[in-house]
Amino acid sequence: MSIDLKKETSLEVIQSTIQQQKQFYKSGMTRPIRYRKDLLEKLLNVIKNHETDIIEALNKDLSKSEMESYATEIGILLEEIRFVLKHIDEWAEPKKVKTAKTHIGSKAYSVPEPYGVTLIIAPWNYPLQLALAPVIGAIAAGNTAIIKPSELTPATSSLLADMISGHFDPQQLTVIEGGVETNQHLLKQPFDYIFFTGSVPVGKVVMEAAAKQLIPVTLELGGKSPCIVDETADIQLSAKRIAFGKATNAGQTCIAPDYLLIHKSKVEEFITAFKKTIIEFYGTEPLKSEKYGRIVNERHFNRLLSYLDDGEILLGGNADLSSLKIEPTLMKPNDVSVSVMEEEIFGPIFPVIEYEELDEVIDFVTGRPKPLALYLFTGSSATEDRINGSISFGGGCVNDTLMHIVTPYLPFGGVGESGIGNYHGESSFQTFSHYKSILKQTTKFDMSFRYPSGKFGMQIIKKLLK
Repeated sequence: MSIDLKKETSLEVIQSTIQQQKQFYKSGMTRPIRYRKDLLEKLLNVIKNHETDIIEALNKDLSKSEMESYATEIGILLEEIRFVLKHIDEWAEPKKVKTAKTHIGSKAYSVPEPYGVTLIIAPWNYPLQLALAPVIGAIAAGNTAIIKPSELTPATSSLLADMISGHFDPQQLTVIEGGVETNQHLLKQPFDYIFFTGSVPVGKVVMEAAAKQLIPVTLELGGKSPCIVDETADIQLSAKRIAFGKATNAGQTCIAPDYLLIHKSKVEEFITAFKKTIIEFYGTEPLKSEKYGRIVNERHFNRLLSYLDDGEILLGGNADLSSLKIEPTLMKPNDVSVSVMEEEIFGPIFPVIEYEELDEVIDFVTGRPKPLALYLFTGSSATEDRINGSISFGGGCVNDTLMHIVTPYLPFGGVGESGIGNYHGESSFQTFSHYKSILKQTTKFDMSFRYPSGKFGMQIIKKLLK
């Protein structure tokens, strides 16, 4: 299956677009809250009015079903916009803070202000949601935004460009399409903020480019997110929720469970329950199911197939090149150093590793880069406390998968190699805002002791600052 790559956007067009947005931002047009709300309401209506087109584009790019497209892309965005519209007035208000005893008579405020012109680089796995979710925060905070969608999902990229250009002033919000060359041009430009979602290697390239101009960044990356099932877990329910997290979007989710650490007493029961769940979700032939997505392209399809040689297939393992589909697959890796255990899988292959003691789990996970997500299935609060207190990870769930990303009340982001910064809900507003500190000093009196000419200055300062 070939990819119709978009023509690269020229450097001249990119520079002109950024200059227009900088001038527009400088005019102050983006500052009023009413203006920001109008843009968000327009974006909400544009998404709703293009629902059918979006579902068709996602199906063309990734074979996503109507339900999956709405639940994981459209619905999340609509809920996020509604949440932001409800709270933006409160978030945008200057916050009065306490003043120190050395500042008697003064008032202090923390004032959120936008950064300016922002660049949002989106990945291909959730090509609409991960392009527009950061935009919601950028607009709410009063910034302009340039969106760079992935060239690997051309139908969604083209639709996104049409949706935005047809309803928004390009000085405020625009889409720039292209591939590697376009990204290289963009990363050399003087943006005020860069928000990147994608792989760890590319994230390092983005951060290096931003560092050269001291541009602040948010990096939403990935890594190998562990899933832990202990001997007290409800195996039937655990298998269903884990299968949901692993098979959604054919495993091409940055927070998908990457590998399973399961107590040795529960392995067989889990495999049986997992198989039953896959049949329930997609029938006895998942490769033919319209509810089951495909791998984004042939290169990633072949990459995933190579992992099947890294161990013993416990369930699944079949694939179809013509449709770029691979069955949800459980496998027992030959050892922990094979590729499937060293690289982020980003597909429906799920390595299964047995353990006996919880210490083994903690040592194994903490001996690797900090993951973006962690999922623990247990009936023990002591185990829950121990895992959450011993292992650093971006976010996760106890007795579920993926669902922590859906609530706007929880910030979403990574730690260490899995990312820098977070967003969703108020965190999105905070990410795209600089909090300016302002001290308003009284003119009714003056604390003269602070000046070189002040009497008893040293004694007073020592008392106040002891």
